[in-house]
Amino acid sequence: MDQINKEKSLYIGIDIGTTATKAVCFDIQGNVIQQISHSYPMYHPKPNWSVQNPQEILDTVLKCINEITTAIQPKFISFSSAMQSIIAIDVTGKPLSDAILWADNRADKIAEKLKNSEKGNPFYQKTGIPIHPFSPMTKIAWFKEFDSEIFSKTYKFISIKEYVWHHLTGEYVTDTSMASGTGLLNIHTLKWDDEILEFLNIKPQQLSTICEATHQCKGILDGLLYVIGGGDGALANLGTGAMNKGFMALTIGTSGAVRLPIDEPFLDPQMRTQCYHLKDNEYLTLGAVNNGAIVLQWLKETILKTTASYEELFEQAEKIPAGSDGLLFVPYLLGERAPIWDASAQGALLGMQIIHTQAHLVRATLEGILFGLFQITEILLPDVEKRKEITIMASGGFGKSEFWLQIVADVFQMKVETSQTIEGSAWGAVLIGMSSTGAVIENQNKTGKTFFPNPKNKKVYNDRFIKFKKVYNLLKGL
Repeated sequence: MDQINKEKSLYIGIDIGTTATKAVCFDIQGNVIQQISHSYPMYHPKPNWSVQNPQEILDTVLKCINEITTAIQPKFISFSSAMQSIIAIDVTGKPLSDAILWADNRADKIAEKLKNSEKGNPFYQKTGIPIHPFSPMTKIAWFKEFDSEIFSKTYKFISIKEYVWHHLTGEYVTDTSMASGTGLLNIHTLKWDDEILEFLNIKPQQLSTICEATHQCKGILDGLLYVIGGGDGALANLGTGAMNKGFMALTIGTSGAVRLPIDEPFLDPQMRTQCYHLKDNEYLTLGAVNNGAIVLQWLKETILKTTASYEELFEQAEKIPAGSDGLLFVPYLLGERAPIWDASAQGALLGMQIIHTQAHLVRATLEGILFGLFQITEILLPDVEKRKEITIMASGGFGKSEFWLQIVADVFQMKVETSQTIEGSAWGAVLIGMSSTGAVIENQNKTGKTFFPNPKNKKVYNDRFIKFKKVYNLLKGL
């Protein structure tokens, strides 16, 4: 490691995720030199609550930094972070609350009431963030209504990334990428929105100062150069090359997302999509779903109770024809975000017949997850002909399955490429750091295999998708 450090310029990306923090050291070509990862728990103290301990995450981030810099003197350390967390802190910087996560639904009733009020659509049109309990804005509203003691004592409302950054640098700042996911930032002016803050009864001083993603600061204790970076979704696009025109990112991990780069804010009249800023005139319009590969895990472990590997289950499912012989799965097991934004939505399995087997269930699950993501793509790219000109850049755990990737190409009727960039969000953070420090970038975002849509499956998937879209509205009133 010492020899590598002497010969090469090295850069570290820190990815603060929902379940773990990764520290990844890259060379200037984007090759991973070293990687460290440490996890932390999520707690559910009450129904609909999903929280983490801010100190546990801070300790984990510091542990990752200390371990990876033992034998490496990086040019800088840049950050990526999961978005939509919120912590109330006092004037000393001590947390008054847990870190409340995007998956926390305590504000569901507040969000529903606000969404249907006269303020709902105007607030969305200002921020590009749907009125939903995942939004930090609705969680601050929850504090105002249901925990006035903490609300009255709060010096600032910050994300977990801001909490870590303050510990390292002494600053309370947030980049426009993270801020654009809060429901508090005006996406047109890139400033905190006065009307929304007035609605929440908070002052601009109770939020961090907004800065660019390239903002840098020396560590107050270690003297290392830190770059603030951005949110994990935008940086994953950047790190995999999907911030370039002609690409759309598709990610499936525990959850899933479709993200399309644009050069100005896009706001859906029906409030179904999100809009994030990265830097300069680089924006993303996107939709994120709750029900990604976690649905497959549920099927394997809870329903099938099988010891078969995912690879073995996929081999079985591959023998089933497209459309799963009429079996249709709407996988809203965890409610759903885009495009329906209904925290109480439920899943449904339709068309079951005696001919259906375990393999049918697996294939229908894979198809159902993709139908949910294709619903978002229809909104982002309504023109079918233009859609054909866009290449899907696939990343996340599902990218290891050629079978699933081919279903993506067939359902979306678009070309699919896999990114060979390892740890896209961390590399995206490093690319921001390079932009900040003036380093010359040599990585060309190499791609892996390419998958083309099978025209034979176009009609069956189109028919199944039409039925899929009808199910939620038909069952909602029951």
